[in-house]
Amino acid sequence: MTNADSAIGLTQAAAARVAAIAAKQNKPAILRLSVEGGGCSGFQYKFGFADAADSDDAVTETDGVRLVVDSISLDLVRGAQVDYVESLGGAAFRVTNPNAASGCGCGTSFSV
Repeated sequence: MTNADSAIGLTQAAAARVAAIAAKQNKPAILRLSVEGGGCSGFQYKFGFADAADSDDAVTETDGVRLVVDSISLDLVRGAQVDYVESLGGAAFRVTNPNAASGCGCGTSFSV
């Protein structure tokens, strides 16, 4: 497990939302971000809750909430910021990824 504070960020809005969901589900406040092949642009972000960080995970913490990213996905999201955004179109976690060369309208798919 490595410290990812400089590798990836979690905003206070995202941390607050993760904490609220985790409390409702009686789970630890640990959000896992991974990257999978697929989506309309080649890669897609996948979010889920984790019970604990794995040994090869990079971990960052904001307001007591941890964001964990596996070592393979970290190469594709290094320098990214995970936010939680509410708008008229709905609410979602959003990744601002400086490594993405392009993305799609849904905001969950990207290419490098």
